[in-house]
Amino acid sequence: MAPTTRGSTSAIGPALVDRSLGRTVRRVRGTLVAVFTLLAALAAIPARAEIAVVLNSGEDTVSLVDMATYREVKRFAVGKEPHHLMATPDDRYLIVANAMSNDLVYLDPRTGEIRRRVARISDPYQIGLSPDQKWFVANSLRLDRVDVYRHADGELTLVDRLTLGRTPSHLAFSADSRIVFVTLQDSNRLAAVSLKDRRTLWSQRTGSQPAGAWTTPDGRQVLVGLTGEDAVEVHDAATGTLVKRLTTGNGAHNFLAAGDGRHVLVSNRVADTVSVIDQARLEVVESFAVPGGPDCMELTRDGRQLWVTSRWINRVTVIDMATRTVVRSIRVGRSPHGIYFVSHAARQ
Repeated sequence: MAPTTRGSTSAIGPALVDRSLGRTVRRVRGTLVAVFTLLAALAAIPARAEIAVVLNSGEDTVSLVDMATYREVKRFAVGKEPHHLMATPDDRYLIVANAMSNDLVYLDPRTGEIRRRVARISDPYQIGLSPDQKWFVANSLRLDRVDVYRHADGELTLVDRLTLGRTPSHLAFSADSRIVFVTLQDSNRLAAVSLKDRRTLWSQRTGSQPAGAWTTPDGRQVLVGLTGEDAVEVHDAATGTLVKRLTTGNGAHNFLAAGDGRHVLVSNRVADTVSVIDQARLEVVESFAVPGGPDCMELTRDGRQLWVTSRWINRVTVIDMATRTVVRSIRVGRSPHGIYFVSHAARQ
């Protein structure tokens, strides 16, 4: 008897199913291989590393340092004598003050690219924006003048030029944005100015060559680094009266918050050290070595690394804060001064 059509179909069906299943398995296997190959390729592409922006005052350039490899990846001209910098509150821009170019350069803080330039800012050595963002102040060190600008929507309007003494160096604001405190380096004085009417509230004598200025978290004191001596002075913010003198190291210069709301760091340029000050007790709790004339500082958000510009050796020194030891020394341009990176510790 000849096989029926039904029987014939049942005999052929399993072979067809096996071949179809094989093709499906091969397709799936090929797709998985392609997916895993793509994932591996993506994993091999390095994420964009964060950069540290360093101002080289001695050669009018900016260095960009890869924070993952600790290497300078780019150096470019920015203007004459870039000394200090500050980020806008929204971290959209990093403002570089070019003292001899008489201008401000706005960089992208994540890439270092120049976004805009503001001309006719006379001798901006040290700059600052009040906490309420209404006032922008520029210390014109070589012109013996403090310029006060009204700040609105990112634009600056000059409202006053003040003569307080010789070589205005650094500045700090009161938390309520009512007062700016200015150190007058060659007059050996600290002055307090009302921003509303630009009236000098007081001007008090300090030790030799006052530089860095810092207001304590409670707003009651102003700390002043004495670059011509080995100490930080504590002044009453309301009257300017000297409250206390803290021995740190020769060439006490600039301040940076430790990020814990209690301690502040001060660089001692001549002693080649950084000191830690307890702002509640007004005491120096420790000092550790940083070579090459430590000046400006930046602390990583996790508090693990302190990056310091070592001005006399043209390097950025990286300190492991757990051991207080040098872990990296990075070659940059001549006389590195200001330094900044986005993932910094809290400014308190």
